[in-house]
Amino acid sequence: MAVSETVAATPPAATPTPPAPSRRRRGRNAAYWLYLLPGAVLFLLVIGAPLVGTLYLSLTKWSGIGDPRWVGLDNYQQLLQDDVFWASFRNTVWMLVAMVVVPTLLGLLLAALLFDVIGRRFKPRTAAALRAAFYLPQVLPVVVAGIVWGWILRPDGAFNSLLDAVGLGALRHDWLGDPGTALPAVMAVMIWVQIGYPVVVFMAALQRVDPELYEAAEVDGANWLHRFRAITLPQIRPETFVVALTCTIAALKVFGPIFALTRGGPDNATNVPSYFAYYTFFKKLQVGYGSAISTVLTLIIVVVAGIFIWMQARSERRDRGF
Repeated sequence: MAVSETVAATPPAATPTPPAPSRRRRGRNAAYWLYLLPGAVLFLLVIGAPLVGTLYLSLTKWSGIGDPRWVGLDNYQQLLQDDVFWASFRNTVWMLVAMVVVPTLLGLLLAALLFDVIGRRFKPRTAAALRAAFYLPQVLPVVVAGIVWGWILRPDGAFNSLLDAVGLGALRHDWLGDPGTALPAVMAVMIWVQIGYPVVVFMAALQRVDPELYEAAEVDGANWLHRFRAITLPQIRPETFVVALTCTIAALKVFGPIFALTRGGPDNATNVPSYFAYYTFFKKLQVGYGSAISTVLTLIIVVVAGIFIWMQARSERRDRGF
């Protein structure tokens, strides 16, 4: 009985508390944060401060001379009734088709063909040379490429001369000067410019796919299309999200090709929000109104980027079974 009472009176062993982080470890963690300081300062100077300034100017009326006059949300109310503003966003939808949908689909198909067909039947150098050829438009300065294409598509340019040479002179046209053909012509140029980026990214993604998967599928009798659907697409899904996101942001803020090719014309047929903001800000000297256009465009880009990131995270959780 005394033994049991002694055992019962013995207090339970206390749960050991985790040791507090040492001073050296805390100092090392603080050093890690110091590496982020230069980037944070540059972000505030290059992006944060101009963004805050643009937001402030969007709430004012200012011509660039004198003091801005506070008008509140008047510029945003004017945007809702501006037909040119809405037309520019309708043109942006077509830019998304030309810079996101078509290049992503074609780039995925071309990368799979180069990797799974050309790379196997011919030397890998052949696939690498073709990949470099597709990527060449990305290396060229956008304005230079736009000026060259402007020379090609003008009424006395190379494209109309080619039509004459092959007996199709009746199709000669002012491709960039007609409101009915200006936007499709710009879209074709943007597809040519953008196609190399998805090809390079997807071919790099295919390098990490286990070749035994393709070999096993080929032994089982799967043709190229079956291998593409069952192996290629699921394996490079993360890169597909990256390409779609970066190309979407590029399409929403496209400026250089529009400036070099058409200046938003004719009759606003190729106008986009970024060029509309530039023209309103610097040409019409409506600084507040141009800042409002830029602010709305920035908000749209942030929302679209957030949606893409959420979709990618959701897809990764589903693949892991969470």
